Amino acid sequence: MAEWSGYLTLILLGALVTVQLTVMGSALALVVAFLAGLGRIARWWPLRWLATAYIEFFRGTSIFVQLFWVYFVLPFAGVTLSPLAAGVMALGLNVGAYGAEVVRGAILSVPKDQREATVALNLTPYQRMRHVILPQALPLMLPTFGNNAIELLKATAVVSLISLTDMTFQAQVVRAQTGSTLVPFLTILALYFLMALAISSGVRALERRLTAGLDGVR
Repeated sequence: MAEWSGYLTLILLGALVTVQLTVMGSALALVVAFLAGLGRIARWWPLRWLATAYIEFFRGTSIFVQLFWVYFVLPFAGVTLSPLAAGVMALGLNVGAYGAEVVRGAILSVPKDQREATVALNLTPYQRMRHVILPQALPLMLPTFGNNAIELLKATAVVSLISLTDMTFQAQVVRAQTGSTLVPFLTILALYFLMALAISSGVRALERRLTAGLDGVR
């Protein structure tokens, strides 16, 4: 029992790394999603082209290949990242490309007459986005953002390929040392499910809060 307790500790330490990857990767993905999503609808065509190129590239290539490029190829260009930083960058940029289309679609779904009203009120572009467009677009983005965060959580397993000790990597270590596949992988299966459940519950709570705020205004 003491031996399995030590192995469980290993997996829990790996789970902490998985949580770090998920939180930091999701934060990067959120920032990138808004930058690229807004870039897709910008009036300046070079910015639209750049945002479109980023989105299509990261949606059209494998996360495995992106991770290997970030960790193994960038050092040849003088950019060396730690395994954690490489994992966060690859995951964040990959998921951010999907989130960018969510941002673009939600913003464009705001009725045109409300956009015209903000212009008639002589609001600045920042004021239009901050006070009129985003409060209506955010509740539309949240469900898909939640799904994207869960997909990012599950994709963290790929970082074991660059020897980052997430919980999938630690489960493989426990399997190699004990010869048991069922116990370590059943453990991380439950941990992944609980983490995904926490994300979906948090997103639903935030969605209810934002929707209640809009109802209050109406």
